Amino acid sequence: MTDPANSTEPAAGLRFLTRGVTPHEAAAVSAVLHGLLREETDSQRQTPARGQSAWQRSQRGIRGPLVPGQGRWRGFSA
Repeated sequence: MTDPANSTEPAAGLRFLTRGVTPHEAAAVSAVLHGLLREETDSQRQTPARGQSAWQRSQRGIRGPLVPGQGRWRGFSA
């Protein structure tokens, strides 16, 4: 038995439920599916995007001063 992934037949390993599929149509479907699988495996091989490191998080800007007054910050009690 041959491995469908290494077969020279374009539609090896595919089963068509529609009757009368021509070899040209089978080759087109096979090419699209193999391209999608290749694209998916390539995207899985990429390293995932990393978030900010602890160093980057510690470099945030310092908060501006709190100015008390009417309609502004009044402390921790309401």
